[in-house]
Amino acid sequence: MSTPSRLIWSALSSSARLATVSSILLFLPLTLSALSPPAFLLLSFLLTIHSLIHSTIRLVLPTLAPYLPFLQVPVHPFLLLFSFNLFSSTSALVPWLFEAAKLWGKALRLWTPVFVWMEGMASVIVVQATGRTGRVLAERSEEWQVGLLVGAASAYVASATWIVWCYSSIATTPLSSTLLGVALTALIFLTLIGFAQRRTNVIESSLLALYFAYSVWLCSDEHIIDDGHGGYGSEAYWASWVGAGAVAYAPLLSNLLTHLSKLLSFITHTLPKPLLVSLLYRLLILQLASKILPQIGSNSWSDEKEQHGTVEGEEADWEELRPSGKVTRVLLAYRQTIFVTVYSHLLLLDHSSLVWWRWANVFITLTTWAVELLLSQGDDDELVGVSGGVVKGWKMD
Repeated sequence: MSTPSRLIWSALSSSARLATVSSILLFLPLTLSALSPPAFLLLSFLLTIHSLIHSTIRLVLPTLAPYLPFLQVPVHPFLLLFSFNLFSSTSALVPWLFEAAKLWGKALRLWTPVFVWMEGMASVIVVQATGRTGRVLAERSEEWQVGLLVGAASAYVASATWIVWCYSSIATTPLSSTLLGVALTALIFLTLIGFAQRRTNVIESSLLALYFAYSVWLCSDEHIIDDGHGGYGSEAYWASWVGAGAVAYAPLLSNLLTHLSKLLSFITHTLPKPLLVSLLYRLLILQLASKILPQIGSNSWSDEKEQHGTVEGEEADWEELRPSGKVTRVLLAYRQTIFVTVYSHLLLLDHSSLVWWRWANVFITLTTWAVELLLSQGDDDELVGVSGGVVKGWKMD
């Protein structure tokens, strides 16, 4: 394929992927605002099933992978129209589909700790990769050193200010104030230990402090909104939608502007602002982590290949046998499924149901960082270059 043809193909493929992601981001809240939570759960369930099929084909038949984004573009609008037509009249409602949507909603709620844990682990991965990259940049010139030090200092100040600003709405009970004190003490202790053992740097620790402040802010009681049904996303709130009847439902195409107006009002007035922040942060951090995961462990495995040698034509076999490569390949193949489920989960749950899981995530994240500091080597590691913005040597000063 010539260079112009390759560029055109790449542009079309990227446009198809962008259209797919945009449809997921738009269609789920559109269904929730224009129809009802049951319709939203049904569309989420159908999108998840479709993404599972799409990802499995991509994993099992890699030769079809370049064409799958184009085949996927018309499927999402079809599923949206199917959901709208299904809920436009009670006579068209299939009972088993409604039950499947209810079970899907219960499954999303049960997976809350998994999604919160994924956010914490992805944050640690991105923070550590950024810290390693920053160290490489700092050794290039004094300008980079000064700029990174100023950025780290700003992150420290912003974290402290953020915690002080929301302290009164966090420490409302003896338990929450105790959790805040223990977590803050553990963060400072681990930071000082990491500096003393030369196993972290100011970039990594400042970003982790910023994530800590963000997590603590989400645990604030001021975000809990009483809507008369026990909170947005609660069981009573969702039950209030079920008996609304089909009178409020309207077809999609003939009422598109009305539905979009409802969506805008839903986003700006109904959804709590912390939920919007959580949506943006979680989707962004998972996307960044998916770019970093393939680089983890690649350097040590490359060293082993060089030590044992490779026969011509066996390079691909070595990559397939790389332990972290197998897991990473599966995770990346099903990243669209993860994207749909995480997005649906955040739209489904209210803030109050996530508070204690977020406190648990704070301590899990700090524990993971402590283990990373324990397993990290000192400054005897050889500093290697950066590939794609990620330092290949995962453990270094």
